[in-house]
Amino acid sequence: MTKAGISNIDFKDKYVAIKMHFGEPGNLAFLRPNWAKCVASKVKELGGKPFLTDCNTLYVGGRKNALDHLLTAEENGFSYISTGCQIIIGDGLKGSDDIEVPVEDGKYIKSAKIGRAIMDADVFISLNHFKGHEGTGFGGALKNIGMGCGSRRGKMEMHVSGKPNVNLDKCIGCGMCTKICAHQAPIIKDRKCTIDHERCVGCGRCIAICPKDAIQEGTSHSNEILNCRMMEYAKGVLSGRDCFHISIAIDISPNCDCHGENDMPIIPNIGLFASFDPVALDQACADMANKMPENPNSMLSEAKKCHHDHFDDIHPDTSWKQGLEYAESIGLGTRQYNLIEVK
Repeated sequence: MTKAGISNIDFKDKYVAIKMHFGEPGNLAFLRPNWAKCVASKVKELGGKPFLTDCNTLYVGGRKNALDHLLTAEENGFSYISTGCQIIIGDGLKGSDDIEVPVEDGKYIKSAKIGRAIMDADVFISLNHFKGHEGTGFGGALKNIGMGCGSRRGKMEMHVSGKPNVNLDKCIGCGMCTKICAHQAPIIKDRKCTIDHERCVGCGRCIAICPKDAIQEGTSHSNEILNCRMMEYAKGVLSGRDCFHISIAIDISPNCDCHGENDMPIIPNIGLFASFDPVALDQACADMANKMPENPNSMLSEAKKCHHDHFDDIHPDTSWKQGLEYAESIGLGTRQYNLIEVK
């Protein structure tokens, strides 16, 4: 953090939101509290008033409202004692405490719905676990910001074009999708599943959980549109204030930390990255990840190798490059970077 220039920010007596993910119950890959403590301690050393934050989820799980969210954080080890700062759920008790933030020149989003506590902060720090992701290829700084800071209605707005369909030839009627859906959208009849699009919010959890890959994105461009909307949400969060970004590329799981389970890491640990530019940060992490060998017996080792890219191989229907290209085009940063190694 010091080498990347965090001390150039004026933290004196300012509220500092440290946006991170507290891990879903049962997940083992989430960032541990000691990482948050390091960041919070540095912010306090520089005169700031840090708090940890995240927004509630659309799907059923341990973080769908503030009470469950705080309980999950506590069970996963996050407390004032372990981190040195308090936790504030960004969009309130039921995920409805948000503020509409204009997105300058937004193509898809004119007004992003962001958790109010996150927007009330004077300084924003993104602390993310770099890993694979079933909807966006990988989850890094920009996903932590864009999707993570959206309120429940904001997340729904980002996901709305991705309502899935079921390939009935592949479906075995196992019911895994019904267990993970918060909205009772999957319906099993005669051992086959259909998705009720009136109930579905397009979060994609059923796609990731299906053991037969029978559930597919609703349109051929839904992931691309999700990426674009997410990047515009990130622009709304970051515009007009001091921001700093940290990515921790360890325990690089194939899927998001939102899962209540996770496969073994797909590649060896890489290290820690920090930058004022979230686009450059994500690009650098992806480039470094693609230089790493695959871990034997991981999801990556079992994937078809047809893309020469780890994240495209494990999630062939995603397009992480398109997401970063769009982020660069709307002024979130640059994909060009100089990687300075700190030993």
